[in-house]
Formats: sequence, C-alpha cells, structure tokens
Amino acid sequence: MTPEAARCLDKAQKCVANAQTSLNVNLTNDAGRGAYLAAFHAAQALIFERTGKVAKTHKGVHTLFARLVKEEPQLDDSLPAFLQRTYNLKAVADYETGPDSDIAPHRAAAAVEGARKFVDAVRHVLTPRNPN
Repeated sequence: MTPEAARCLDKAQKCVANAQTSLNVNLTNDAGRGAYLAAFHAAQALIFERTGKVAKTHKGVHTLFARLVKEEPQLDDSLPAFLQRTYNLKAVADYETGPDSDIAPHRAAAAVEGARKFVDAVRHVLTPRNPN
C-alpha cells in the first residue's frame, strides 16, 4: 500500500473513532458527519491506490469510488450508496436548521457502524496478503 493511501486509511480510522465518541455522548450530528468523513477518507485511499490520483471534491470522490468499486469484486457494491447517504447526513449536520436539523440517534448509530465496516472493507482490499 502506498504511504498516501495508508495515511488516508489512518485518517478514516480516526474519524470512525471520533464519530463513535460523539455518538457515545449523544452528539448525533457530529457522529453522522464523522461517519461520512471516515467513508470519504477510505474512498480516497482506494482511489489513490488504484489510480494515483487525488480526488479532492466530494463529487469527484463519489464518482471515482463508484467506478472503482465495480472493478473490485471484494468490495460490496452498496458502498457507493453508503457514501452518498452519509454525505446527506453531513449536509444535515452542516447546513440544516429548524426541527429537522438533528440526526436521529438510530441513524447516527447506523452510520457509525456502517462507516466502521466501510473502512474495514477498504483496508482489507488494500492490505497486502502474506501468501504463506
């Protein structure tokens, strides 16, 4: 794995841990945002590892990641949809106001668990296997 991809995965893992901490103290917006950022950074790791490119925009990451998942039989084809759903949580957390501006605890919890699985799946694909 390239150092760049490893750094992205390390950042993704930190985001999962931070999202879990936020969830533990009922900061559901922060947990939802953190879940998205974990998936975003894991997606960047796969993109860099497979293309050598750095996708910097959310749209660019979503588009390239969706294309790459189709080429990775070990990755679940639902991962791009998870990335989009958690982006929507981030948007709620960052931009919404009023009665619908808080992420429900069950949605935040599902997002954090999904982000953990997302990061683990990308790490699994990118980690070299010992043939022995």
